[in-house]
Amino acid sequence: MKCFTRLLCASALLVSVAFAESLDEMRKKAESGDVQAQFNLGFRHAFGTGAPQDSAEAVKWYRLAADQGYAKAQKFLGTMHREGEGVPKDSAGAAKWYRLAADQNVSGAQYFLGAMYTKGTGVPQDYAEAAKWYRLAADQGIAGAQFNLGTMYYNGEGVPKDLMLAHVWFNIAGAAGYEKAKENLAILEKEMTDTQKEKAMDLARELFAKLPKTK
Repeated sequence: MKCFTRLLCASALLVSVAFAESLDEMRKKAESGDVQAQFNLGFRHAFGTGAPQDSAEAVKWYRLAADQGYAKAQKFLGTMHREGEGVPKDSAGAAKWYRLAADQNVSGAQYFLGAMYTKGTGVPQDYAEAAKWYRLAADQGIAGAQFNLGTMYYNGEGVPKDLMLAHVWFNIAGAAGYEKAKENLAILEKEMTDTQKEKAMDLARELFAKLPKTK
């Protein structure tokens, strides 16, 4: 898996992968249909952790788990299709698996699906649909989704143009360390009145308090 993917899928490192379990034991469970073992085995092969790095083998086990409705496997399978790792690059296939995971509230899948709708990659370009998925991911603390949602409010793409809401989401993303959001916030504030900025900051504080404190 590429470094970019590792960063955006950092939550995967928190997955309960039974590293103490032998590869043979895990494979036996996976072959018997154990969905967690199938995902763990796919994870091991994808990252070369506790097993030889083998993207095609990772796809095989991810797919078995994904076909059983395992959301994290669906997300990772979407990424394999998007990047062409272990399978031919397939944007439509990526969108399919991301949607299945996104419907199960997997924040990373929601973010990637929003990005695909923004660009029209693997799905028809649809800013309203992109904003929908970004908002779901933003509410789970995904800074990239918060930044993109702010951009959509600033440009009036998929949502009504709203400088205060753009300010809110740039502010929240910036607080999470998203540097581009801080830059955009400084530019945006030049277009706003003091009253608008104060209201936006109050709303940002309200929303920020509801977000996950760790991600």
